[in-house]
Amino acid sequence: MADLEKDINWENLDSLESFKKLQSLKGAVDIAKELSSAAASQRVKDYSVNMGAGLTYNYAAKQVNEKVLKVLAELSEEAMLVQKFQALYNGAVVNTGEKRLVLHHLTRGQLGSAVVADGTDKREFYKNEQKKIADFAEKVHSGKITNEKGEKFTTVVQIGIGGSDLGPRAMYLALENWAKANSRFKMEAKFISNVDPDDASSVLAGCDCAHSLFILVSKSGTTLETLTNEAFVKDALKKAGLNPARHMLAVTSKTSPLADNPEYLASFYMDDYIGGRYSSTSAVGGAVLSLAFGAEVFADFLEGAAEEDTLSANKDLLKNPALLDALIGLYERSVQEYPATAVLPYSQALSRFPAHLQQLDMESNGKSVNRFGQKIGYVTGPVIFGEPGTNGQHSFYQLLHQGTDIVPLQFIAFKENQTKTDVVIEGSTSQQKLDANVTAQIMAFACGKTDSDPNKSFAGGRPSSLIYGTELNPKTLGALLAHYENKVMFQGFAWNINSFDQEGVQLGKTLAKKVLARQTEGALKAYAELLNL
Repeated sequence: MADLEKDINWENLDSLESFKKLQSLKGAVDIAKELSSAAASQRVKDYSVNMGAGLTYNYAAKQVNEKVLKVLAELSEEAMLVQKFQALYNGAVVNTGEKRLVLHHLTRGQLGSAVVADGTDKREFYKNEQKKIADFAEKVHSGKITNEKGEKFTTVVQIGIGGSDLGPRAMYLALENWAKANSRFKMEAKFISNVDPDDASSVLAGCDCAHSLFILVSKSGTTLETLTNEAFVKDALKKAGLNPARHMLAVTSKTSPLADNPEYLASFYMDDYIGGRYSSTSAVGGAVLSLAFGAEVFADFLEGAAEEDTLSANKDLLKNPALLDALIGLYERSVQEYPATAVLPYSQALSRFPAHLQQLDMESNGKSVNRFGQKIGYVTGPVIFGEPGTNGQHSFYQLLHQGTDIVPLQFIAFKENQTKTDVVIEGSTSQQKLDANVTAQIMAFACGKTDSDPNKSFAGGRPSSLIYGTELNPKTLGALLAHYENKVMFQGFAWNINSFDQEGVQLGKTLAKKVLARQTEGALKAYAELLNL
């Protein structure tokens, strides 16, 4: 491992000869012309890559051609992007800011050699935690673990914030209807995240607390918002005459004050080598998803993620969808200088997926210094936003079509809906109408429309990609999640930044503690007084 790390060059993007070549290709591809030509149909077929688990990444509507792709492949090789991924999954200390390994890939499979940290084989550690969760979930579902009255639990509520909420919540919502349609639904899941008391109050008002399990998720065991919400829930349980220790689980690290604590019915573990936004395939997502849908569904989810991880280890750019997506995105951000990317899932099940990707991408690659703390002279992560289609079409698509900024688009679509129920109206089903909108938007954004009325003219030239498959199920969801995790990782490597810490989150926390401790002065004190603090 030491030799592998030694052979890797961690250089800034603007020092690479391939990046200079890429800059010379700015604006070289007219996507409207490409998709209007006689060869357009063949381009749509050829510009596709297998993502695993039945998904395909299509980039025919991106502003790339064979020449651009050749330079992107050169950049991948010169920046040693796949070698850096290999170093990561073999146990290199890639998180330089916190001097930690980065091991979320190990939660779903062994890509390289065994990784031993803290005297533990980490793959075996994560497998054992998965098994513990599976055993616990089975006992809850079978009635071997019950409330004080011997009654089954029917609801699970996750208490956490950031990565302890956004990813697991998005994954649960993505699979809820699928599970119901396939007789895999076990328990309803709810989520409490915001320290705003109205959040916890609303969730508790919709719960039968006597038949609810609460999962407290905090790696450190010290997250202020999460511990505040835990106290809120415990108070509600006590007022209902219930013993919190019979209703609460902990997902934490073995070094936290929550570990092996008798105040919890059970404890499941993660560690410092898994960042919150990368934790959906760990116990953070595993506990709630296994309780909601069964351990087999969670295992399938991990299998889909592992399939995409394997593809991400391929050095061939055109056989590595996450790397290809990452480098096209880098071209759009660092060469074309597009400020944002819109993630547009044409699937209601993925309604919170863009919110998860906001954190994943912006918390990872929102950096202006390199991995050594030195200022960099090029732009890094884009703003990420999105809503499910067709809702977004009636919201912010106006700016996407005719606004002054070009915003690259990432569409996600499926041929079939999850419930397999539909109705024919005016000669087509709802699903067909949904997918027709996807294809129409891709072409409308790319090719635009001229009109004598400038207000009705569309410039076109708006690039997009399409990820598609037959249906959204546990395996496809796992592959989709891993695709974006690996895309963000590869972009961070190329920008030579550390995608695995988040110091930007910490400053506000520190100042908030000062406000609560009444240790303020100047403008901070004045702002606090505006809110009676």
